[in-house]
Amino acid sequence: MTDYYALLGEPRLPWLDAENLKSKFLARSATLHPDRAHNLGAAERDDAHHAYTALNEAYTCLREPKDRLRHWLELELGCLPKDLQRIPSDLMDLSLRIGETCRQADSLAAEKERTASPLLQVQLFQRGAELTGKLQVLQGDTHARCAKLLDEVRHWSAMPQDRSGLPRLEEIYRLLSYFTRWQTQLQERLVRLFQ
Repeated sequence: MTDYYALLGEPRLPWLDAENLKSKFLARSATLHPDRAHNLGAAERDDAHHAYTALNEAYTCLREPKDRLRHWLELELGCLPKDLQRIPSDLMDLSLRIGETCRQADSLAAEKERTASPLLQVQLFQRGAELTGKLQVLQGDTHARCAKLLDEVRHWSAMPQDRSGLPRLEEIYRLLSYFTRWQTQLQERLVRLFQ
């Protein structure tokens, strides 16, 4: 497995400074860019292409907090973090509210697509505004919960490292997986309602 931290010259921590990471990526990618290798032989061009591709993969992974945490855990544990298929009980209510609101948004969007009458479209617009408010509240809730988890990761990264925190960081990874999935679902519904 490739250590993306080493590839970008970053310390192996679950939290990184995004701007510093971007600066390192841009500096390294400028020297490895395939356009710089056009005068080289085929083997050197191929090597440059692979190095550039690996650098892009590393940056793509490390710039996203959830992906970075997964990669970090994989390096620390020697295997992928365990995925749990069951939603934690304390998140069940939120999951149900998100599911129901998304179903309502899908139903309303389908109804909007079938409606040609301007008068009915106005009524649907009003219902859509109410539903948009619900979606935005849920989106704000999931965003706030993600931010709280990421603050915990940031705090852990600033402390002297010990392996006792690994189970909690695995749990945070799983929670971030739920929240990012839900945020995507909510955003898709918001976009669909505005079409």
